[in-house]
Amino acid sequence: MPRLNPARAVTSLLPEPGPRRVYALALLVNTFGTGLLMVSLPLYLIRIVELSAAEVGVGLTIASAITLLVGLPLGDLADRRGPLGVTKAMLLVQCVATVGLLFIDNFATFVVVVTVEMVAGRAIVTAEGALLRRVADDSAAGFRSLTHAITNVGFSLGFAGSGIALQIGTPTAFHVTIVINVLTFVIAWVILHRGMPHYEPLPIPHTALRWSVMRDKPFVAYAVLGIAFSLQFSVLLLLLPIWVVDHTNAPDWTVSASLVINTILVVAFQVRLGAKVQTLRQGGLAWRRAGLAFLCSCAVMGFAAGLPAWAALLMIVVAVSAHTVGEIWHLAAGFALGMGLPPAHAQGQYDGFASILGGTGAAIAPVLLLGPVLSSGRTGLIALGAFFALTSMLMPAVARWGERTRPTSPDVGETEAAGATA
Repeated sequence: MPRLNPARAVTSLLPEPGPRRVYALALLVNTFGTGLLMVSLPLYLIRIVELSAAEVGVGLTIASAITLLVGLPLGDLADRRGPLGVTKAMLLVQCVATVGLLFIDNFATFVVVVTVEMVAGRAIVTAEGALLRRVADDSAAGFRSLTHAITNVGFSLGFAGSGIALQIGTPTAFHVTIVINVLTFVIAWVILHRGMPHYEPLPIPHTALRWSVMRDKPFVAYAVLGIAFSLQFSVLLLLLPIWVVDHTNAPDWTVSASLVINTILVVAFQVRLGAKVQTLRQGGLAWRRAGLAFLCSCAVMGFAAGLPAWAALLMIVVAVSAHTVGEIWHLAAGFALGMGLPPAHAQGQYDGFASILGGTGAAIAPVLLLGPVLSSGRTGLIALGAFFALTSMLMPAVARWGERTRPTSPDVGETEAAGATA
């Protein structure tokens, strides 16, 4: 039997030397820093800065709302100025904003600092999509599956590091966490600056309309259906913990074990399954498979209630595994559709538009999942799964619609990494 080597498993995700490896390394460093701060920031603000939980919630809501509003123009900026330049500039902005966390002393400064930090972070995510398409060219969907696995590794390492800071719990521990996050932005910037070739903005065809994403009906339909599936990201992080602790006899540690299972399965299978989803039609079919997997997951999770502890634990493990399979298919489908529908010269604009609708779904997830779904118990969970399954049935038709309406000739820069200079 082959021995499990975690270090080898991580390094095997890195592409061959070249722009793809540079992109992957910068992403790994950046997501490690983000994971480091993601868990510890709320507690830092409450315990060290001494803001109230209500103030933290309101401040994060304000910052999130502003970030949603600027998603589309930020994506358009990446298209017109070049994705690499925007990514590097926003890394520096986020670096400075994160330093500002050390000097927060009231609610107003908290809102300003966290808003700048979140807007810069959103700009990076949007520009990275356009940059990935330039780096990966025709294999963008498959490469995005690979980078998602790398993202999971980075976040997991960051979560582990934040756990150390939370366990220590001193102001110094939190401050060190913030400083390390600042350094990750600098390191990611250096990696991109030294190793990534320069990509000029792609020429815009003379027939292209301003804000063309608004007129692309198949993409709008894809993004609208994406609102429904954006709820799935909150199922394991928000709904499952409360369901397990308050509605089943499974031990409380089942929650953390579930997240570990999710991470391991994504890292192990995202690239393998994602490689099978490259075209628009394959993306539509994978989306439908994801919906059916979510239906199974929600139903099994619901039937865990009332069972003995060992049986409830087993049911939750099965539910989490099914959900993770659905997540992998969902993301692979999203990569194929999200890269296959937009023209290359407007990838950032399209990503920005999709992020607005996806962010809207994420914003309503707590109200929906912790409100009617949770209060309805098993019935609510089964209804949630049915909602995922029914909406997923529409995506194959949307994919075929998008395929029929795409230009027959490649977009400018579609077949090669045009404008790349050393």
